[in-house]
Amino acid sequence: MTTHRTASRSPDQMAPTYTERADAHTSPLAQRLFRLMESKQTNLCASVDVTTTQEMLALVDKLGPYICLVKTHIDIIDDFTYEGTVVPLLALAKKHNFLIFEDRKFADIGNTVKHQYSGGVYKIARWADITNAHGVTGAGIVKGLKEAAEETTDEPRGLLMLAELSSKGSIAYGEYTEKTIEIAESDKEFCIGFIAQRKVEKPGFDWIIMTPGVGLDDKGDALGQQYRTVDEVVSTGSDIIIVGRGLFGKGRDPVVEGQRYRDAGWAAYQKRCQQ
Repeated sequence: MTTHRTASRSPDQMAPTYTERADAHTSPLAQRLFRLMESKQTNLCASVDVTTTQEMLALVDKLGPYICLVKTHIDIIDDFTYEGTVVPLLALAKKHNFLIFEDRKFADIGNTVKHQYSGGVYKIARWADITNAHGVTGAGIVKGLKEAAEETTDEPRGLLMLAELSSKGSIAYGEYTEKTIEIAESDKEFCIGFIAQRKVEKPGFDWIIMTPGVGLDDKGDALGQQYRTVDEVVSTGSDIIIVGRGLFGKGRDPVVEGQRYRDAGWAAYQKRCQQ
């Protein structure tokens, strides 16, 4: 059931609902995402890191009913074409009512990322509702990406900054994380939040936190990925759980696992709202 806060409850007593956050948010993209999450009762993002268009589209069609977002790495698709890959992906997003997050991880000067985002083979700004960027090159990366979005489409777009990573040995912490947050604050409408492991506390703005490295069964892999449970990440402030191989790896059934992770994520969110 959808969680709603009654008027008699103090904001200090529990976390706000997605609907309440949508009503108060300044970003049209964030508003749309929060309302979609509440209507579908899901905070699950499916990470479909596969290498063929057919496999990607088949997975997305199966997982679509259970997710609020699909996360792509479009540059690993061996047979990519705009008409053959992006157009049917957009049709699935409309069919199942989810947004698209291209995990591009931009990390260059503003002028370069502007062209990378809007042009080239992938033309990401045309179709991806959300993308992300590292903070290593400074606030110019935000300006360049925003200009590309505004010059490419009338649809709202959102940027996530990479504040923390889930891989073992990551250097994205401490001062790096704090500087990345400062970069995000340079544009609080286009920058909607962070890839992070916990809530980012900054007065005056409601950042969306998306967290990778979430698993109900696995603890890690041989290449340095580390997993935390759904309850762990949501209780520490994550709004959207990002799950990849837990949904379809090792012979898993995407429909079964999609339902399982969707239910676990929503239960953890409801629990947070009630505390």
